[in-house]
Amino acid sequence: MTAPRRFSPADIVAGFSVALILIPQSLAYAEIAGLPPYIGLFAAAVPPIAAAFFASSPYLQTGPVAMTALLTFGALAPLATPETSEYIKLAALLAVVVGVVRVAFGLLRSGVIAYFMSQPVLVGFTSAAAILICSSQLPVALGAPAPDGGLLERAWWSITHPGDWETAAVVLAIVSVLVVIGGRRIHKLFPGVLVAVLIGVGFSDLVGYDGVTVGDIPAGLPPFGVDLPWGDLGMLIVPGIVIALVGFAEPAAIARVFAAQDRERWDPDREFISQGVANLASGFSGGFPVGGSFSRSSINKLAGGRSRWSGAVTGVVVLAFLPVAGILEPLPRAVLGAIVIAAVARLVRPDQVFGIFRFSIPQGTVAAVTFVATLAMSPRIERAVLIGIGLGIAIHLWRELTTHVDADYTGGRLWIRPHGVLFFGSAPGLEEALNDLLSDHPEADRLVIDLGGMGRIDYTGAAALKALVDEAVNAGLTVSMTGAPPQVRRILQSVWEGTPPMEETAT
Repeated sequence: MTAPRRFSPADIVAGFSVALILIPQSLAYAEIAGLPPYIGLFAAAVPPIAAAFFASSPYLQTGPVAMTALLTFGALAPLATPETSEYIKLAALLAVVVGVVRVAFGLLRSGVIAYFMSQPVLVGFTSAAAILICSSQLPVALGAPAPDGGLLERAWWSITHPGDWETAAVVLAIVSVLVVIGGRRIHKLFPGVLVAVLIGVGFSDLVGYDGVTVGDIPAGLPPFGVDLPWGDLGMLIVPGIVIALVGFAEPAAIARVFAAQDRERWDPDREFISQGVANLASGFSGGFPVGGSFSRSSINKLAGGRSRWSGAVTGVVVLAFLPVAGILEPLPRAVLGAIVIAAVARLVRPDQVFGIFRFSIPQGTVAAVTFVATLAMSPRIERAVLIGIGLGIAIHLWRELTTHVDADYTGGRLWIRPHGVLFFGSAPGLEEALNDLLSDHPEADRLVIDLGGMGRIDYTGAAALKALVDEAVNAGLTVSMTGAPPQVRRILQSVWEGTPPMEETAT
């Protein structure tokens, strides 16, 4: 394995650059999670430092992220009122659950699941979750507090009641979106988020903005402790597992991409532990579930980050900022809402979701069902993820159980070529297909089974194939098999009493 890179002075510059973006982002993502904005600072301070000690990727930046924040809101909104002390403690406990699950997966060397997370499920969930995130911020960005209801309902109410819009909030939101998006076009390192925040704070101070602002931010270090509502642990197990797995998809993808670019090894087990420790640190320091950020990790790499310690620098900078974080109290929440919308809107890709149908109807169905379920089941979107995963497994099993058989009949010879996986579940399908073909060609006196199209045959499948051959022989046919790869030949030889009727080439 490649030795971890050593700390470089460039890590200080990169870590500081990321911190300038993370500080305002953390406030915005805490809002998505249903928490007071300042809780985001707690989740942005200690977790990156903790993650750095175990991280495998030299670039991955840990902290609050939009998707995990939305999953947090979905898990906690049915249990407590957002922004209350009970809700805040539940969020911290949820982070601990996520941390324990991720550390456990890492220690059990189960990081390989990072490669097997169903892409249709992720595509469907990500696009729908992005819609929900933008919807959650529309009332804030428009300065039009909507009545209680679902995220989509409240967004629709805000859009359709322009008379309730606050002019200053709308202007600030538009300016912020333009600054963030325009900044990306100027240069990838342009601090659009920071500039938008500075404009918002300056405007608020200069004109005495009377709209909704960030409000009180406690000075000092995060509230370290284990005083959490442990009695509610049982209600957080399932959502904690979902967040631990789904939320790991983004950092896993980031780390894999960067590792491939640098031609270096990446250890998913170690990254699972890193992300798990970060969540434990977040939970015990008053934060909420965190993950790896694609945008901040990219900035870290572009800014010259050389080792995993750049993430620790980011956390240290946020910690140092906490005593003076009160300067952000006048920041209009409309600016935070606009920052979120600008960051997430490009993830809304229903065309990508339904485009999967062009390649595979079953996989397209998984993506579409996950997409619709995520929107319909909001805020309990973790259930939509489980539905998508369950449907994906069901379709996979259905395909495994289905054996397709190509056939050709000439001059008394019946040639069949089964496709798929032959095991105890699919053997009945092959038997039925063979019986149908023999019924259609009662004059056949020779059967050739071409195994070149079989993806895999296990021991039970080989035994079932032997039974089929024996039945055909008893029916008076001469049977031979061809096209079997070496591993299939070995399995057949272990099952057959004697030598299986193999031909070297198809006839």
